[in-house]
Amino acid sequence: MKIFNNIFLGKKILIYGLGKSGISSFEFLKKKSDVYLFDDNQSINLKLNQKIISLKQIQKINFDRIIISPGIDISNCRLSKFLKKNFLKIYTDLDILFSFYNNESITITGTNGKSTTAKILHDALIDQQRDSRLIGNIGNPALSEKKITKKTIFVIEASSYQLDYSRIFRSRHAVILNITSDHIERHKSLKNYVDAKFKLLKSQIRGSFAYVKKEDDIITKKIKKNKYKAKIYKIKTLNLDKRINKLTNKYFSSDGNKENLSFIFKIASKLKLNKKKLIKTINEFKGLDYRQQIIFDKKNLTIINDSKSTSFASSENVLKNLDDAYWILGGIPKKGDKFKLSKIKCKNLKAFIFGSHRKKFLKILNNKLKVNSFKNLKETLKAIFLEIKSQKSKKNIIFFSPAGASFDSFKDFEDRGYFFNELIKNSLNAK
Repeated sequence: MKIFNNIFLGKKILIYGLGKSGISSFEFLKKKSDVYLFDDNQSINLKLNQKIISLKQIQKINFDRIIISPGIDISNCRLSKFLKKNFLKIYTDLDILFSFYNNESITITGTNGKSTTAKILHDALIDQQRDSRLIGNIGNPALSEKKITKKTIFVIEASSYQLDYSRIFRSRHAVILNITSDHIERHKSLKNYVDAKFKLLKSQIRGSFAYVKKEDDIITKKIKKNKYKAKIYKIKTLNLDKRINKLTNKYFSSDGNKENLSFIFKIASKLKLNKKKLIKTINEFKGLDYRQQIIFDKKNLTIINDSKSTSFASSENVLKNLDDAYWILGGIPKKGDKFKLSKIKCKNLKAFIFGSHRKKFLKILNNKLKVNSFKNLKETLKAIFLEIKSQKSKKNIIFFSPAGASFDSFKDFEDRGYFFNELIKNSLNAK
């Protein structure tokens, strides 16, 4: 543990945002510093609610550090003016983690595939008796882990929001899986979004390693324009080696998941993991909830729940490998998002759009495939099952991959995924 010269020890600290990461930051720092709490939601209750202060009190205190939850947009929150005025004092829980622990870390970012890649690497390390901790956007909050030793390895899924706010955090192994236009509403431009991702490489020192997708134009341009201290491995994701032939797991039939594996193989070799045990881990991987999750697979029907998909790029990775598929999409389309599959690739696909943003999705799809639209998911599924019923001899696929944010009708993608699963259960039971 780094004790001397730690920038958080004994400081006056404001923690803004009392979700999982905020509360874990408080629990970690409460005996080490003078900590105060604030959240936009005034109804939040904590055991130590005397630490929750008002907006007026915040203005009177000269804080040394401000720990902000990644989900907070400093341009659109109750403390917006205060944060902009004190911008150089803003840090994240990842900064706190780095300041206290000098451990091996693998940090994974990118537009698509972060959670799956992080989980497989974590599983592989655990299966090979390494003390791995899965933290960040997946797993536990960074500061909630206990009994950390020198041998502990952190596998971190990092979003662009976390990286954008982080100031001192760095990782020995940095991974950028891919970059497509995303979160433009928050970052204001694609350049800002890319810059946030590349803070992960920019912060690295000599003796570090970076892994980036070779065939990604945005990444390639950024690499050429800047110099980085880490050794950079450009991962070829188009042609995997013979190891892919040893896989029996159907989860890795999509191009997106094959790309994830190409990174895993390279990182595993740097970590000197046993190849046979790694293949075994991959073959036993069950997938993550609502991420290309096969929830039904019998006779003439396969149903895939990919509620995590919030962009066209994410959905396309699977769509281009599907035949006779009913693609369900809807939600809130991302600003600047484009559908890039050609008409030829779409000839065996039928799109079923649900929700209040149907016209926007229809415009983006630009007549590349057959499209139906409905008010809600329930009506959408009813129409699909009626069509499937008339084609008993065919093998059909229902692919729920919204390609849009969930906040129009749901709390988050998990809430949306759970709702879809329940609709499927009711539909199948009613048959």
